[in-house]
Amino acid sequence: MRMHRLTQGTVVPEKGPRNIWMQVVSATLAGLALRLLFVWQFPNEVADSLVYEELARNWLDHRVYGLFLNGTLTPVLIRVPGYPVFLAVVYLFLGRSRLAVMLVQVAVDLGTCFLTAVLAASLVPQSLHRRVFLAALWLAATCPFVAMYTVVPLTEVLVTFLTTAALVLLVRNCQASDASHAVGGHRWRVSPWSLAGLLVGLGSLVRPETPLLLVAVGLVLFLRWRLPTDWPKLFRAAALIAVGLILPLLPWAARNWHTFHRVQFFAPRYYAMPGDYVPRGFYAWTNTWLVRMRDAFQVFWKLEGDSIPIENVPASAFDSPEERTRVQTLLERYNVTTMVTPEIDRGFGELARQRAARHPLRTYMWIPVRRAVSLWFTPRDDLLLEGDYPVFPPYSTHLWPPTEQWEEDPLGFSVTVFLALLNVFYLALALLALWRWRWSSSGIVLLVAFILVRTAFMSTVETPEPRYVLECFPAVLSLAALAWARPASAAALAEIGILPVVRGRASL
Repeated sequence: MRMHRLTQGTVVPEKGPRNIWMQVVSATLAGLALRLLFVWQFPNEVADSLVYEELARNWLDHRVYGLFLNGTLTPVLIRVPGYPVFLAVVYLFLGRSRLAVMLVQVAVDLGTCFLTAVLAASLVPQSLHRRVFLAALWLAATCPFVAMYTVVPLTEVLVTFLTTAALVLLVRNCQASDASHAVGGHRWRVSPWSLAGLLVGLGSLVRPETPLLLVAVGLVLFLRWRLPTDWPKLFRAAALIAVGLILPLLPWAARNWHTFHRVQFFAPRYYAMPGDYVPRGFYAWTNTWLVRMRDAFQVFWKLEGDSIPIENVPASAFDSPEERTRVQTLLERYNVTTMVTPEIDRGFGELARQRAARHPLRTYMWIPVRRAVSLWFTPRDDLLLEGDYPVFPPYSTHLWPPTEQWEEDPLGFSVTVFLALLNVFYLALALLALWRWRWSSSGIVLLVAFILVRTAFMSTVETPEPRYVLECFPAVLSLAALAWARPASAAALAEIGILPVVRGRASL
């Protein structure tokens, strides 16, 4: 039996090729079975799904990227075109079937599992590649959180795939120690920096916040190349990434200039149809108190269409009885027509300014922190809330009070508890790996920076939807896979260019 050394003084048997392939096949089949179970039992749709599907159909049928508004097909820019293009391609080759879309998304998500395994293996020396690759593959294949989204026409599966592919290139390039074996060496016709930028650009056409990944990359590269002698490397990497990023966005910006006479590379901050009034004052007011998905369902998403009783607004939205009365008055005026007028919006905006002035730390620090907690510590079972499922009824996702929830729906409560504990398990495993590896490579630093940057940005969004951090899960699972290995010696790390981020000097 062949042997290899994992760490100094520790020798373990190496698994043979046949055993490894059996593990890969088993993990793949397990991942496929999990996703097909979701497809069979939990097909779903949300309001955004209908928008994406109509955009794809209109593009195919009328060659117009738009929606029917008052019976007229109208060009829009409320959604970037990446996911509607994906749907249109599926419709073109496989027919206009939800099942076809779900099965293609299953294949894409399985591809993300393999990219996650490659990403994890990139963080360790070659002697640990197989162990970490298999651990990450099993973790990703059996993780239900992204897999759930294969059953619904939404952007999450596709953008997670593109983000993970970009991470693989960026991590490898960040960890390259010299041009002779760097990913960006002379063997490549196209710089991997530009290729990574291209993948981020494609991801930006699916979800416009995808370039947050490049913010994390910029922080890591600046940390590595902060000395003036290394600035040419920094500027060259930034230029190559920028070129790759901008290329896929140019056609979309050109279309927006031709159609709307404005250069719009991404989707606008707030989704609105042409001529719609954007209630920025109301949004600013919710930014001073809204931290839970439940409140988003009961207040934020009822705007412009449903009445909002004052009972739906939590007590945290008021600092005094007088303030509650002001909110109640504004909501009563809104409920008459369920339309936000500029006057009503100014009233909410004034409330927002007063609340922020009274408690700036609450508004600009504690509210985002609490939203970040809501984003990460959640059962992530929002797609199981409602639907016409073949076997299982809709689940209840409430955990408190536990006795009452158990009595009302023991199966749903059990599923919710299991998913909540599984979410904590992944995060705890990633933290354990970080403690064990002690920031030993710039690749690890990049993954952590990406998670923190995306979380910080998404905590400023008015509605803390847990799906906003799903793109981070390949990074979390890659870090968690490191718990199955121990750091090698500095010499072993250096063999593939993995060096501590402060001392390392990567070449382009």
